Amino acid sequence: MGDLRTRVVSWVGRKYLERKQKKGVDLLSLLPDSTLMPLRRNGLDPVPELGERRETEPVSPLKLPFGLRAWLVTGYDEAKEVLVATGKFSNDYTNLMGTAAMSADQNPGGLGFADPPDHTRLRKLLAPEFTMRRLSRLTPRIHDVVEERLDAMAAGGGQADLMSDFALPIPSLVICELLGVSYEDRDDFQRLSMARFDLFGGVSASFGAMSESLAYLLQVVGKQRDSPGDGLLGMLIKEHGDEIDDRELAGLADGVLTGGFETTASMLALGAIVLLSNREHFELIRERDDAIDSFVEELLRYLTVVQAAFPRFARENVEVGGAQIEAGDIVFVSLSGANRDRAMGEDPESFDPERGSKAHLAFGWGAHRCVGAELGRMELRAAYPALVRRFPEMRLAVAPAEIPYRKTSIVYGVDSLPVLLS
Repeated sequence: MGDLRTRVVSWVGRKYLERKQKKGVDLLSLLPDSTLMPLRRNGLDPVPELGERRETEPVSPLKLPFGLRAWLVTGYDEAKEVLVATGKFSNDYTNLMGTAAMSADQNPGGLGFADPPDHTRLRKLLAPEFTMRRLSRLTPRIHDVVEERLDAMAAGGGQADLMSDFALPIPSLVICELLGVSYEDRDDFQRLSMARFDLFGGVSASFGAMSESLAYLLQVVGKQRDSPGDGLLGMLIKEHGDEIDDRELAGLADGVLTGGFETTASMLALGAIVLLSNREHFELIRERDDAIDSFVEELLRYLTVVQAAFPRFARENVEVGGAQIEAGDIVFVSLSGANRDRAMGEDPESFDPERGSKAHLAFGWGAHRCVGAELGRMELRAAYPALVRRFPEMRLAVAPAEIPYRKTSIVYGVDSLPVLLS
């Protein structure tokens, strides 16, 4: 099993770099520069234009091609108002692509793209599997995965890439455990984990990855139907049987993958940059067990790696923040913008692990708030203290200005993070 795990981790790093080098039709090139502004950053910080937009017009027009009407929501209160209003705003993916343009195997399904009553029914089935009582069974495995990665890094000769060697393998292996994916299937699972996020690699590439992911997960669901295990899929089948069909189960599994893999990986890497950029923060987490909870919450707010929520589609004419939104308009909620609102406390543009501010929107809000939020927290709380305690002299192997941040992405992050361990 150790050899398999080594091959899987090596494969993850290699495929991640290959994915970043792929060529394809760049969908972003079709969008006006002003439309892409909410997805851009200067290092860890949103570009200043986002804050200026929030201060002057927390709900503002967003220019899209083809005559589409769209709005950008950047204010904290306004963002919460949109995110909770499932009666006024739809998440149904076919609003964007059209039912005629999307085949059944390309519709991602799952919670993120569903409206009530389907969303309500599916979330009611899934939510019990993400309670602390159910997730507690994963705690020992999470710590084991973290320690295995630290051991592998320690054996690597004093240098490591925290993205491919640490940040990517941890959530991937944890999600395998959560879903109950068998060890012989994990190479395929991790390959699809990568491809699933290539949103702008090309029109056919994006939907091809979505189709392949769902087809693969349908096979995993079929195996669980025949012999339900103790993972999430097996438990849903054992407890609910015919209440949920294979297509819905595959959609839920895909939602867990999209919500919990690259998001947590990006948090792990960017959070490490925060630690390596400030020795005071580094020592705080290394020396004080009681500091990690508030540290992680502030990291989630400050970094907000999922920069925008799933697009909403106005069901009716509605006013938000003084803006008149018409039925059919597309509404984009900037989570990174809302989490830097002054409503979050004094000097929200700075990182303060003692902030203790009001609830952030890093996991969304309302009915579509990330169901796996607590699992993500568990991984972060386990990984950061273990990392800084194992490598107390760790430092960046490149100048801060040379860190390869993504230029424009919904899930913000880095392509690599080279460090010296001693």
